[in-house]
Parts: sequence; structure tokens; C-alpha cells
Amino acid sequence: MTPVPHLIGGIADAPADSRSADIVNPATGETIGRVPLAGRATVEAAIAAAEAAFPAWRATPPTKRARVMFRFRQLLEDNADRICEAITREHGKTLEDARGELTRGIENVEYACGIADLLKGEHSKNVGPGIDSWSEFQPLGVVAGITPFNFPAMVPLWMFPVAVACGNSFILKPSERDPSASLLVAQLAQDAGLPPGVLNVVHGDKEAVDTLLTDPRVQAVSFVGSTPVAEYVYATGTAHGKRVQALGGAKNHAIVMPDADLDNAVSAIMGAAYGSCGERCMAISVVVAVGDETADRVVAKLAEQVRALTVGAGTGAGCDMGPLVTRAHFEKVKGYVDRGVAEGAELVVDGRGLVVPGHEGGFFLGGCLFDRVTPDMTIYREEIFGPVLCVVRVASMQEGMDLIDAHEYGNGTCLFTRDGEAARYFTDAIKVGMVGVNVPLPVPVSYHSFGGWKRSLFGDLAAYGPDGVRFYTRRKTITQRWPAGGVREGAQFSFPSMK
Repeated sequence: MTPVPHLIGGIADAPADSRSADIVNPATGETIGRVPLAGRATVEAAIAAAEAAFPAWRATPPTKRARVMFRFRQLLEDNADRICEAITREHGKTLEDARGELTRGIENVEYACGIADLLKGEHSKNVGPGIDSWSEFQPLGVVAGITPFNFPAMVPLWMFPVAVACGNSFILKPSERDPSASLLVAQLAQDAGLPPGVLNVVHGDKEAVDTLLTDPRVQAVSFVGSTPVAEYVYATGTAHGKRVQALGGAKNHAIVMPDADLDNAVSAIMGAAYGSCGERCMAISVVVAVGDETADRVVAKLAEQVRALTVGAGTGAGCDMGPLVTRAHFEKVKGYVDRGVAEGAELVVDGRGLVVPGHEGGFFLGGCLFDRVTPDMTIYREEIFGPVLCVVRVASMQEGMDLIDAHEYGNGTCLFTRDGEAARYFTDAIKVGMVGVNVPLPVPVSYHSFGGWKRSLFGDLAAYGPDGVRFYTRRKTITQRWPAGGVREGAQFSFPSMK
């Protein structure tokens, strides 16, 4: 099989790296391609190409960089079917879900189209006698992004459009599990007019990641993935003097109040919990039902809809869920279900043992629903990243909020209620970075920024939006004076100030 190539210095090539990995179609379990795993020398070649391209790209006016982004946006629209088919083929999510992913990614390109305005600094005249002061936002240089398997198009589009629009050169290390969509998106950016070396793609595993984290030519690294790896990326990158933003895992709770519109709440939770087979860092994985009566009604409604989920290869119409991404991940998620049963949770709907006709080798797990889950259980504490939803019963909204605040993750949460006072208190007091009211997936739009709290985000700045511009630039403040009439002043030894 022809390996998926790297993209280095404008050239798509598959060098003879000593190692490679299979690309597997999760709907069939069949190997459909190979991806090279870049060694240090290959990654260093990409860094050198980015370093060489940076000076000219930095000097390119922001308006011209924006025009590249405008052309890139159109190419993404024109090639949407190709990109989405690659996502579904290698990741397993449905085509409809892949289209939603790509659309949210394109919104970030649209945000980058306004870079000329976003890079404007402040200016103050006469901060002192004949003295002016202003600030600029200058690019860092060579920067890198390490992206996860669950959004092979969207998360790269969170990173490199803003980074290169700011004047940086970029190295993308996508997931080796589903690399084709990431590469295709990068090639379209180059077709839109990015000069060779401004955007590079290297495939790989830990060796490639470690090279990016330790090479002194790389100024900043953005990462999205699991919390243990995020901690490692943050610690290693910062120890080597880099600016790092590392988005980690999540355990997102949805509190359902007794006054909520339960039909709408359950429908919203279904999509948030089982969309993309639960492989989302913003997936709702815990329902916190206030009161036993509310819990009984929510569980009954959820169980009916979970049993009715349509699970298949993801390429046809009317499919709700596809397979999990790999055999190993399937076994891991199934193991969590086994553990939940062993620890005493009530498995209301059991998705184990599902077989999709014609795709017997696929990694399919049906929707699973647990009731009477307690905070000491493994399925409550740990991120499962699969189609497993837990229901926890509490007596009050405050008890539910205390549970959420006590959890190590603080990525996303939501509240279903008709009570404006309760909603206002919840949004103000909850210790979570992204909060929804009757919105189960409160993913910020492109002109805001994405980031959780606690062990869901390591670093000071969130992803994309205004924080993305600040992450990929340095503020420089200039203070300037031109003495009028050739006047010369003597030395002043007191600290300068306005009297």
C-alpha cells in the first residue's frame, strides 16, 4: 500500500522512515493504508523547512495572509465531500457528523480571515512630552500542533489557520490513526497560496512528539488529547522554554432539574452522549438527576431512545453512531462497562455484543446506559471516551454542583431548567470552563475561545479565537521620542515619571 506522505517544504513525500503503522477502517477492521512514523531526522527536516520559510512569511502583510485564508476557506467548501469521506473511512464517525466537524473547522478559518484587524495593537500619543507609545503583536516563529484522532479535520483547523495568519510557520503532527483528512486539509491550504514550508505535516508517534517538544527552534506547541499526555506535553515543552497550551480530558456532567422540559433535555443529552460514539472531549458522560422522580423519568426516556439507536458503518443515511476508532479502544471502553457492572452500577441498556451485519469485523459497541452510579465508581471518575452514559441521583442542584466541582476535570457542563435564577447561579458559581444552559455541548464559536479548567487545560491561554491570536503572538511595546528643535537635555537619574 502507498503510505500516506509527509508534507515538508511544500513537497508531499513518504520517506523511508524505519517504522510505520497500519491505518484501519474501524467499520470493517481491515487495513486500508500505511502511515510512516517520522523519526527525529524527518521532524528536524520539517522544522528546518519551517524555519527557512518564516522570515519571508513574517514580512508578508497581514492582508495578503488573509487573502490566502479566504481562498483556503473556499477550497475546504469545494472539497468537503472528499474530506468527510476520509474522516468516516479512517475514524468511523458518520458522514453527517464529519460534515458538522468540518463546518466548525471552517468557522475558524473565517475568523483567521480577519487577521488584519485582530493584530492591531494600541497607540497612545504624548504619554510624555513629545513621547508616543504603541504595542504590536508579532509572530513567534516556528510553532507546532499535535492533534487527536477524534477530530482529524476540526482540531488542526483550530490551530494552524490562526497561527499562520499571525505570521508564524507551522508543523502539524496529526494522529497516526486517521491522518488522511489532516493531510488533505493541509494540502488545500498550500493550494490556497501558503508558500512552501509555512505549513508542514509530519506523521508519527512519541518520537516525533518528543522532537517537537525539545527542539529549540520550535517556539510554541499546542496539544489536544488525553490528560496524562497533556501533562507530559506541558511539562516537557515548558521545561524546554516553549509556550505550551495542552488541552486534556473531561468528564462532563449535565444537571437535570425537576422543572426541566424532559423531552427536550433527553433528546439533547442523547446527541451529546452518543454522537460520534462518545469520542468527544465535550461529550456528556454523566447525567445528574435532581430527585428520584426526575431520575426515574429521565432514565426511562433515555433507555427507550438508547435502545432505538441505529448503529452502522456511518456511510449511509439514518445512522446515529458508527464504530469506535480501533480494536484496542473498543476493548478499553467495553472493559469500563464490565467494570461498572462489577462495581454495582445498574446497567439499564447493554450495548455489548452488538454485531452489524456485513461488518462483523468492525469495532461496534452499542449505546450503554448506567443508573445509580456513585462517585466512587471507576465509570464515574475516569473519562471513558465511548458510548457510555452514567446517571447519578442527587437531592438538590447544590449537591450536583458540589459533585461537579469536586471532580478533577472541568471541561464542560450544562444545566437543564426553566428557572432563570437557578441558571444564573449555576453559570456564575460552577467551577468549569465551558458552561451551557439547556445547551448540552457548549462549544464556543470561533470568535470566542475553547478551554476547560482544572486538569482539562494546562497553560494560560485557551484554543482558537482571541486566546489563539495571543498564544501565537508576542506583544511588543515601543516608546519613541524625537526631540524637537535639536534640544539636548542633561542626564536624569531619577526614575522617569509624569509629574
